[in-house]
Amino acid sequence: MKILLAVDGSAYTKKMLAYLAANDYLQGDTHQYTVITVQPALPTRARAAVGKEVVNQYYAEEAEKVLNPVCKYLERHGVTPARVAQVGAVGEAIAAFADGEKFDMLVMGSRGHGALATLVMGSVTMQVLANSKVPVLIVR
Repeated sequence: MKILLAVDGSAYTKKMLAYLAANDYLQGDTHQYTVITVQPALPTRARAAVGKEVVNQYYAEEAEKVLNPVCKYLERHGVTPARVAQVGAVGEAIAAFADGEKFDMLVMGSRGHGALATLVMGSVTMQVLANSKVPVLIVR
């Protein structure tokens, strides 16, 4: 099975990884894992003020802060995942990547806002669910 793990380095990412490890999803060679993190784009004026090179370096550093600990955790459990870092609208980018690369399942942690907070603020999880055709496993 081809599985995409959407991560952001939060406590919810850690819960999702713990869930996978506790439920034997990470066991054996039956699954192919890819880890994705998406950095929100900086405002246009900020990008213009500091320059493309500085902005790209910032995005790369932020992605590594998220991906390195996740990949180390997975490697301790015998999994060597592919790594993907993107910039853009987080929920939409995750859904587009999952669909475009034809993943069998997308796994992500969820903060678990109440209905009112989600209505007012929106959420990455809701954006992924609204935009993806891939089955999504949400760990709370």
